[in-house]
Parts: sequence; C-alpha cells; structure tokens
Amino acid sequence: MKNQVVMAAAGLASSAAAQQNVLPLPPMGFNNWARFMTNINESIFVDAADSMSKNGLLSAGYNRLNLDDAWSTKERAKNGSMVWDPVKFPKGLPWLTSYMRSKGFIPGIYTDAGNLSCGGYPGALNHEAVDVKDFQNWGFDYLKMDGCNLPDDSEATYHEVYSRWPKAIAASGKPMAFSDSAPAYFSGAKNLTDWYAVMVWAAEYGQLARHSADVVTYPKGNGWSSIMYNYGQNVRLARFQKPGFFNDPDFLIPDHPSLSMDEKKSQFALWSSLSAPLLLSAHIPSLSKDIINFLTNKDIIAVNQDKLIEQATLVSQDGSWDVLTKNLANGDRLLTVLNRGAAPANIKVSWERIGLSPKALGKSTIQVKDLWTGKISKVAATDGGISVSQVPSHGTAVFRISKTPSPVTPTGMIFNTLSLKCLTDDKSGKVTWAKCNAADAQVWAVRADGHINSLLRPDECIVDAKGKILSRHSGCHSDAWTYKISGDLVNGVSGMCLTEATDGTATAESCGYLLNEQVVALPVGVKVV
Repeated sequence: MKNQVVMAAAGLASSAAAQQNVLPLPPMGFNNWARFMTNINESIFVDAADSMSKNGLLSAGYNRLNLDDAWSTKERAKNGSMVWDPVKFPKGLPWLTSYMRSKGFIPGIYTDAGNLSCGGYPGALNHEAVDVKDFQNWGFDYLKMDGCNLPDDSEATYHEVYSRWPKAIAASGKPMAFSDSAPAYFSGAKNLTDWYAVMVWAAEYGQLARHSADVVTYPKGNGWSSIMYNYGQNVRLARFQKPGFFNDPDFLIPDHPSLSMDEKKSQFALWSSLSAPLLLSAHIPSLSKDIINFLTNKDIIAVNQDKLIEQATLVSQDGSWDVLTKNLANGDRLLTVLNRGAAPANIKVSWERIGLSPKALGKSTIQVKDLWTGKISKVAATDGGISVSQVPSHGTAVFRISKTPSPVTPTGMIFNTLSLKCLTDDKSGKVTWAKCNAADAQVWAVRADGHINSLLRPDECIVDAKGKILSRHSGCHSDAWTYKISGDLVNGVSGMCLTEATDGTATAESCGYLLNEQVVALPVGVKVV
C-alpha cells in the first residue's frame, strides 16, 4: 500500500501538466458563501462587481467573482442540465457572466460531486460531462467542487468521483480552474491517513484544495477561533503547495462582527504569507475605507502573488508567538510574526531562525521593510536579528528582508502533523518529541546536502543509530535525509522513516503508508520528492 501515493500522482502526471498554467497564482476575488450562504441572487454579484471596480479591489488584483451553493432550482431539466433559479437570477447566468467580464472580472461557479449539494440542491454525480459543458457555455471558467452526499464517505469513493472532473474538463477542450473540496471531508479525524491520501490526489486533480472546515459564517460564531483553526490546518500541508496548486484555508471574512481590526488584518497577512487564495466573503459595498486600505496593501499582495508560490512555514510556535518565514522569487526573505497573546508584545528573531548565517552576513547592513507601514530600516548584521516591537494582541507583523550575502538554509520546526509535537534536541544528543516551546532545541536547519541540525547543537546532526534518533557530530557527514510528498522523512543510510514512538521518543522505523506517527512538516524550501 505504501506505493499508492506515488501511483496516484504518477497516474495523473499528464493531466496535471496540462492544467499547470490554468491558475499560476493564487486566485483573488469574491465568493458569497460565508457572508450570504444560500441567500444568493443576481444583485449581490452586480453590486460586488460595481463596488470592486470603484473601491480599488479590482485594480489591486481581486478579479474573480464566484457563485456558491443554491444558485439553481431544486430539479434538473429534462435533458439533464442544471437550471438557474429564475427568481434569484432573472436575467440568467449567461447575462451575469457577460456583465462580470465587461467589468473586468472572471466568473466562477459551484457544484457538488454527490447527489445533492450541501444546501440540498442538485448535485453533479453522473452529470459531470453535461455540467462542464453547460458551465463553460454559460461563461464560467472556475469551478468549486464540494463533497456532500456522495454514495459513501470512503476515500476510495471520493477518489473515483473526483477523478471524473479533470477528465471531463480535459475532454471539453477548454481550460477551467478546479477547486477541490474533498480534503475537507477527511480533516480533523483521529486517524489522518485518508486526509493525507486525499491531499495527494487533490494536488494533482486541480489548482486548489479546500482542506478543512468552512470558515465561520456571518454574523454568528467566533471569527478569530475559526481563522486560527483553518490556519492551523494549513500549516501542516506546505509540502503540497507548488506553482499551479494552492492549499486553501477558505475565505477572508473582513466584515465579520466578531473580529477586531487587528484580527481582520492578521487573516489577510497570514493568508498572504501562505500564498493562499484571497477570496473575500463580505458585503463588498459596505466595507469601510480602513478595510479596503489593508486589503489593497500592494506590498502584502505582492507576497501573496509572488511567483515562487512558497507557503510560509513555522520557525517556532509556543502558544504566544508564531514565527514564519519563506523565500521570495527575487531572493528576498519574508518574516511573519503572529502575536497570539492578550496584550501587545515584543519579540526578537535571530538571523539563524530566519535561515541566514551570521558568519556569512559579517558586518553587512540588512534592508528590512515593514510591509504594513512601508518603512524601510537598515539593520546591522551584528545586531543578531530583527527586533519586532509592539505587535498588537492577535496582530501580525510582516517584514520583507532584502537579499543578503548569506545563502538561505530552510530553518524551522519539524513537527508531527497529527500530534503537533515538535522534534526536540537535547545537549545529551537524545532526540525526542515534545510540546512545542520555541526553544533552539526545536528549530532545525535542513542543509542542502540533507543533513539536519538543531540551533541548540549546530555542529551535531541527527542520525539513525540502530533505530534511535540521536544528534551526533558524525551525523553531519554520514546521515542525510530525504523528504517525501507523503510527509515521510527518510534516512538515506538505513531507508527508515523518522517516527514518533508512543512514549515520545524519536525513532527510525520501517516506512508505512501515510502513518500518523511518521507524517511530519518541515521548513519550506526543503526539496520534496
């Protein structure tokens, strides 16, 4: 069974190649669901298009308008086609898509892979070809595919049903962006093997995959808790993201009444750092000037739309601070800092944690730009790192570090994506799994040659010592590791996988098929094979 991941990906190589340029950058735009749910109608999209054309959102890049569930009647036509609701859409969907395009927008539509949509409207099961043809004829070239009401809830059934869609789109002869919600139906389980398996094929079938829970809908619920939950799912999945495919933590909700302004700005900053889709679900005409201002921040949007499409990964996490980094296409480095605490606070992030070598930096001066304010600072390499001051409670600071004399080494947490425990070094050389605490013992540099050392012990690297994971000086010359798309970290000498044992020790054991104890997240920039 171990080879199923490789086989699934290989079997789709040709279709993935054909779809690679359909959506080269994360989509930006509007979707009605989180704000309006099934209260969908023509005027929502006309008003959104008109407002976004005038308030700066369209010119900033928010150029997609996507319909969600409940746009249709409750029955298909006699010829099998879906029928748009003539009360909700009196001028018809072809008119609406034409209007959207006249304003400079790209239209998108929703359906469900099962018998019925989540809202109880006709699903697309066994109507895949006719629906693709109709959607395209009506003027849509973006399709969100939900996953309610399939024949059963097995991964095999979802795999078979969802596999029909890239084939149907390819057979149509017209490109169509495909947003796959299948992974969301397998997230949050006690055993995440199926979730991982679905993510593998979702990353080959389309351009984005909604991987976990729906973000909270307007006006009820705790928006911050919902945002943090989806962010927490997304940071487990960086290995899947690549040009043409994006992990999707769901919509931006900038007018949810439960959110403070700092929380709204944090969601935008975090989603941008992750190179996630920026799809607004809000009442666009009533968004305040302050909200429009941060949503159109050119520097942060540039991070989201960076051609390298790296998803920022965790350098450290301790309950108070999340520190994330990633590379940018021109050689710059991104530093994103989230304050989870209840009060404004300060933090300093060392050059080593940013993935830079103090020795290589020497006595140079580093240019650092605060992407919220636009202020550029000159930081002496001898200062030891970047000091971040007065980050608001639930606020997120974002800095762009200009290319430096130092090469970048992928640096950050190695954590089990089920238990969320961090690989932890010790002065004795014993390596274990422990609660993440942001210590140097939990921040790992993954060298280009595959050797891995903690910041606590920079001259010792992890080895497979007859099934036990230790950090040894010899390991920096002997044991190289390879990171697999499955999430396995494989020792090049023994062929064994890094494993979280039940007692918390770090071991090397035979690699299984997407085993919960073996699937780990590594810093972005590590080659994934």
